[in-house]
Amino acid sequence: MSVRVEPVIDEFEALEACLGDPTVIADQPRYRALMRRYGELKEAAETARALVRARRERADTEALLDDPEVGATAREELEHLATREAELERSLQRALVPRDPFDDDDVIVEVRAAAGGDEASLFAAELVSMYQRYAESLGFTVEPLDTYPTELGGVSKAAFEVRGRGPYQAFKYESGVHRVQRVPVTEAQGRIHTSTVTVAVLPVGEDAELVVSPADYRVDVYRASGPGGQSVNTTDSAVRITYMPGTPEELVVTCQDGKSQHKNKEKALTVLRARLLERERERSQAEEREARLVQIGSGERSEKIRTYNVPQSRVTDHRIGFTTHDLAGVLAGELGPLTAALSEADQERRASELGDARLDAVAIDAKEARRGSA
Repeated sequence: MSVRVEPVIDEFEALEACLGDPTVIADQPRYRALMRRYGELKEAAETARALVRARRERADTEALLDDPEVGATAREELEHLATREAELERSLQRALVPRDPFDDDDVIVEVRAAAGGDEASLFAAELVSMYQRYAESLGFTVEPLDTYPTELGGVSKAAFEVRGRGPYQAFKYESGVHRVQRVPVTEAQGRIHTSTVTVAVLPVGEDAELVVSPADYRVDVYRASGPGGQSVNTTDSAVRITYMPGTPEELVVTCQDGKSQHKNKEKALTVLRARLLERERERSQAEEREARLVQIGSGERSEKIRTYNVPQSRVTDHRIGFTTHDLAGVLAGELGPLTAALSEADQERRASELGDARLDAVAIDAKEARRGSA
């Protein structure tokens, strides 16, 4: 692999020239756009410059190979330089991968018990707790939206919103089927059972990104209830919104965790917009679905992105073959190492798919930046 560095350095230098131009500084919308691009490209430009230096050093060392006094030393040094150059090329490819436009968005996390009955509901409750601890450890704010508890202390369904700086980036790899293998508390024979829970992570876009007309949905109100039908409150505060009722596009969203009917309606509309945005995004990415790390599937036991094996205290993410034996830490919300490994694998995959196509795009951007500074 021999990555071309000129387009990266050219664009970065052109951006530096533009940002020092008083006419550009006076045009604040343009200046902010160029600053964003400058920030996106800074790491890649620094890596590209380091790669240029590494290549020059390798060329200088190659010139010494025939020298009888230092030739042997030069050959040894070339091995180290080749390794360093390859590392820098990989780093440059990763740095040029476009940032996910949803990374800074708040998210709605939906957890549902799937196969496994009561045991799936108990595990769903554990995952909700795990995610809330993970969010809080990152300084995010968690707001419950909709929870359906069961009599044994589990949840059949739960939804909550995570707000802060970059929740989607932290949670986006959690979408999919999570499988637990353990002996349930209700199992008298000590046999290991397998249960599954599905998780969906929906980025919350700005309200302006999607306008939902009141004519397209129906609002119903009812009393929130707990396990066994036990009433949680005595007012009709829970809200159910049915989007496009009776059509193939129908979506149903409920929200009952708040005590205010008005606030529950606002939260339900937020969830509805997030689901509609995700639906549109999935449609636009239909051709890439097989390559995506985040597929939810049907919730069957054979479909899974991750397995939590309690007897072995093991957690395995099947998408990248990542395994840790710190099950207690993971369930306590320590998802950082797992998320980092998934992000690294995703970056590597996207970088290999982009290849020189990304550098060609950078070359075009460099031309535009130079034209703007002229």
